[in-house]
Amino acid sequence: MTRLLLSTLLACLCLGARGQGKHPNIVIIFMDDMGYGDPECYNGLLYHTPNINRLAAEGMRFTNFYAAQAVCTASRAALLTGCYPNRLGISGAFGPWTRIALNPKEETLASMLKSAGYHTGMIGKWHLGSKAPFFPIHYGFDEYLGLPYSNDMWPVDYNGKPMTDTADWRYKCPPLPLIEGDSTIRYIRNLDDQGELTGIYTRRACRFIRDNKDHPFFLYLAHSMVHVPIAASAAFRGKSGQGLFADVMLEVDWSVGEIMRTLKEAGVDRNTLVIFTSDNGPWLAYGNHAGNTGGLREGKGTSWEGGQREPCLMRWPDVIPAGTVCNRIAATLDVLPTLARIAGCSLPANRIDGVDIYALLKGDPTAHPRDELVYYYHTNSLEGVRQGQWKLVVPHRSRTYKLNMPGRDGYPGKQPDIDVPMALYDLSTDPGETLDVQSEHPDIVRELQALVDKYRADLGDDLTHTPCSGCRAPATIP
Repeated sequence: MTRLLLSTLLACLCLGARGQGKHPNIVIIFMDDMGYGDPECYNGLLYHTPNINRLAAEGMRFTNFYAAQAVCTASRAALLTGCYPNRLGISGAFGPWTRIALNPKEETLASMLKSAGYHTGMIGKWHLGSKAPFFPIHYGFDEYLGLPYSNDMWPVDYNGKPMTDTADWRYKCPPLPLIEGDSTIRYIRNLDDQGELTGIYTRRACRFIRDNKDHPFFLYLAHSMVHVPIAASAAFRGKSGQGLFADVMLEVDWSVGEIMRTLKEAGVDRNTLVIFTSDNGPWLAYGNHAGNTGGLREGKGTSWEGGQREPCLMRWPDVIPAGTVCNRIAATLDVLPTLARIAGCSLPANRIDGVDIYALLKGDPTAHPRDELVYYYHTNSLEGVRQGQWKLVVPHRSRTYKLNMPGRDGYPGKQPDIDVPMALYDLSTDPGETLDVQSEHPDIVRELQALVDKYRADLGDDLTHTPCSGCRAPATIP
């Protein structure tokens, strides 16, 4: 009897009350097309985001945090696998007819954490496979509710009315499905339906937290906003007085507040790591329906800083010092190995590219886990590399938003491609990438060129017709 009581007491001490066990709960809030300058705590303009601000005040604000690529599908593949997406044969933004998907043989955050006893759920935009059986429940998630791809992949025009132009690619799109598990439960047919998405996702996320508060859980909430077509619910339309984009930001901020309130009511907020970030920078061609980069160059669809440097906030009261700022380089690639460390999981058997940044979360001023980052775009084009404060841009063609006026009210402006020459930028003094200093630092250019050559030998490079020696194949959708 004494032995039984002792073992029961030890079990209670290990598990704690109401799910506050050794392993923390994990919530990732992944925004779509939110720019570095969009949250108020990153220079957001005209509107207030008090709940997002609270994550910064009670946690850590990263200033050099990167998406792996500046486009939806590729960025999400990197977050979930810890790999550069080109290593997985993934690029671009999958559409309804794309015949490839993330290979189910790849270990994801969900499958890794599920093996450690976590209940796993995904809500929101998937974008790694357009049909069953390539939805989240086949990649380690116990449950799923959301869209299979971007919310603009539907047969609806910029004005919110059904497409009539048979030459437009959107005319051929099927109705936009809301998926639960493997099945369509309704269709998103108009802008009013789009305005419901943030609320639908948020209510389901709060229910997931309440249902799983007594054991470790992993929640991946991938909002469809602020990707165009932006839309807000009736409760938030016009609320900001600063236009529709600001209204949408207020609703997103409300969503963050609901998540945090539910964590507290469930008694698990202190033992929950919350990560808030975005898949890529703003789609600047949409003008007043797009966000801002906080002064960084260009935006979505480019390997300039405005395309890949993202807002990132992490809150974990018992570990992360409140109100801290991290200026070290980190990336979505690093989330998987860091969570593996936290949850006591083994790393995937296949090679990954992320590094463990747990020491940064602890506030260790001497920690420097990542010193370099490589910028790929298109199918497999190496367009630049960063090491420390230096960024070398290699010659390539890039989208630009600087030659034309942006669109307005849901309509895009032109976004042509231009030739980009080689350049060296000192991001410590020139985060806007305005001054090429390669002539003053030829030694730095040589060092970074050697780094470029190293990545080309591993991941390949379409620009130099270098094959990838370290890549793996995606899945084929029949």
